[in-house]
Amino acid sequence: MLLTITTTRNPATDLGYLLHKHPAKVQTFPLTAGDVHVFYPEATAEKCTAALLLDLDPVRLTRKSGPGGNDFALEAYVNDRPYVASSFMSAAISQAYSSAMNGRCKDKPELVDVAFPLEVSLSVLPVNGGEPLLRSLFEPLGYEVDVQAFPLDTQYPEWGQSRYYQVTLKNTLPLWMLLSQLYVLIPVCDNDKHYFVGSHEIEKLMEKGRGWLEDHPANELIVRRYMKHLGPLTREALGLIMKDEATPEEVEEIPEPAEKIRLHDLRLQTVRDLLLEQQVSSVADLGCGEGKLLRLLTEKSVFTRILGMDVSYRSLEIAGEKLKLDRMTDRQRKRLELIQGSLLYKDKRLSGFDAATLVEVIEHLDPPRLAAMEKVVFEYARPSLVIITTVNAEYNIKYESLTAGTFRHSDHRFEWTRPEFEAWATEVAGRFGYTVTFRPLGEWDDAVGAPSQLALFTIDTA
Repeated sequence: MLLTITTTRNPATDLGYLLHKHPAKVQTFPLTAGDVHVFYPEATAEKCTAALLLDLDPVRLTRKSGPGGNDFALEAYVNDRPYVASSFMSAAISQAYSSAMNGRCKDKPELVDVAFPLEVSLSVLPVNGGEPLLRSLFEPLGYEVDVQAFPLDTQYPEWGQSRYYQVTLKNTLPLWMLLSQLYVLIPVCDNDKHYFVGSHEIEKLMEKGRGWLEDHPANELIVRRYMKHLGPLTREALGLIMKDEATPEEVEEIPEPAEKIRLHDLRLQTVRDLLLEQQVSSVADLGCGEGKLLRLLTEKSVFTRILGMDVSYRSLEIAGEKLKLDRMTDRQRKRLELIQGSLLYKDKRLSGFDAATLVEVIEHLDPPRLAAMEKVVFEYARPSLVIITTVNAEYNIKYESLTAGTFRHSDHRFEWTRPEFEAWATEVAGRFGYTVTFRPLGEWDDAVGAPSQLALFTIDTA
């Protein structure tokens, strides 16, 4: 996929200063599923063009087919992602042009807010809604839109046009605003994203949409598609936009957004919600600690049998106190059981559950002991569903207090990158007859992913 940005404002080579990319060099940046290359086909005082080439690796795409898995079994292998401008292109823009998009220019800061005549070419852009939708997104922002449609099959013209377009956009505006609008609207056109969409997306949308989204006539459609049609997130984002537009009297009637959720609470809520989605009724929380997930589970009556197991007797005592076991009725007490035990030894008490959860547990085991845990969980207990979360080592560079080579917790025996976790989980799933899918947990960073990662194992029924 190719994105080019051209300007004719003299000297046109100022584009290189704004992009922080020297016209005489070819630069490459890694992404999870490929590489981004930036180069200049032309760079003169009269005309300068910066090209961003996104090269996705189909093999790496199959290893990261998305956080929720695919409804179509072959979608990881048969799809258009390596050939179109999608949310992967937005990630590439964020990675390669981050300084420019954030309005920073070291050598010529006076240029940041200057309106440049800019021409953008996108090859090719998938648009769910066709040319009318494409124009409704860009023309209200002042763009001159030129569109070339492609037929579904040149041999069968009666099949009509595809959803793929060669798009040229022309406008005069600051470069940072152009990049921000492309970052938001490219996945809106496609109506899809390749990564898990959570509350952090609201912050990104408000930041990138500042100065143009609040007045856009299609802002509700943009927000809904950007949030992948997730109702609560869409409503919260629209509420923030409405608040920016409202009069003082109207502002008083709009509730403040909820306080940002802590990462550990997000993990637990995500696990609980996954269990609810999978419609399980019995859950064993292995390595339950002080019972935070158990408390969330007891609040839902659909979970009729709940087990918490931990190797630490003291942690179980604290869990019992926080869950107020001594105040429960006999009926409530029969629903919940706390036991001391180890993940390294076969235990018949773990059998018969629909689901098992291990939330930030495996990194506390010595790597040679993982094989024992695998047999205990996947062979002996063998629930229909297993959820495992662990930290993402790639994200550690975001923590200023961590020096290179150190772990987030003193008791961690290892910390895996996303490819390492996915390789381990995929091998375990294949060995014990499970299917596994992955999703990130926490605030997403286009370069290093999210702070935690989740694997959802479901037993093969064939």
